[in-house]
Amino acid sequence: MLRKILQPFFTVYAVTTFLIGLFITFPFYVVLSIGSNVRRRERIYRIIRLWARSWLWVTGMPLRVMGPKPAGGRYIIVANHISYLDTVVVFPGLPGYFRALGKKEFAKVPVMGFLYRQIVIMVNRSSPESRAVSMRLMWRVLKYESSILIFPEGTFNETGNKLKDFYTGAFRLAITTQTPILPVLFPDTVHRWHYSAWWKIWPGENRAVYLPPVPVTGLTMADLDELKQRVYDIMHEALQQYHYP
Repeated sequence: MLRKILQPFFTVYAVTTFLIGLFITFPFYVVLSIGSNVRRRERIYRIIRLWARSWLWVTGMPLRVMGPKPAGGRYIIVANHISYLDTVVVFPGLPGYFRALGKKEFAKVPVMGFLYRQIVIMVNRSSPESRAVSMRLMWRVLKYESSILIFPEGTFNETGNKLKDFYTGAFRLAITTQTPILPVLFPDTVHRWHYSAWWKIWPGENRAVYLPPVPVTGLTMADLDELKQRVYDIMHEALQQYHYP
């Protein structure tokens, strides 16, 4: 009952502080987007990371990183996806600079869409051509720039199960580029900002849990389904350990 009474007030506070932070930092994003290159994208990433960490703290949703920190190098990072908050906690929660694969439609959102276009590799999942282009872009990013973040479930997990079925893209890219996979869990974001409604925001701790990297050296496309299932099983089992709904 108390939560129902207080939640609208907390949501207004959380959204207001989010927008204030966005508009304070937005001029820096605009300046850094001029002549976009790796160095400028890294600077944008650092600003977003600082802003995200600060916003989580002032809203009472601090982030705690757990698990073995991965060795240096580039990874294909795969994470569960069940909350609007996932796209915020990834910045302070993941190791080092990365670029994410995201839906092209979000680029049309006012203000946020501009920032989205600077840092995200966009894909239209309904278009085979767009998927092929995004795959080539991710290959180049892995080779010359940074790690890649992919939510292998594709969209919010609203099934009631711990994970949705995975798409093959992340694992196909891992095998093609011989890049290890780093599974990461966000067990608490669904309790902080529920996927069922944008106004269901509530304070509390968030955790980012690193799981051991999964090597892919020597694997071929014949191993694609087995690799996907292996990573799925690892993440599914770990989510039980961390009391995920």
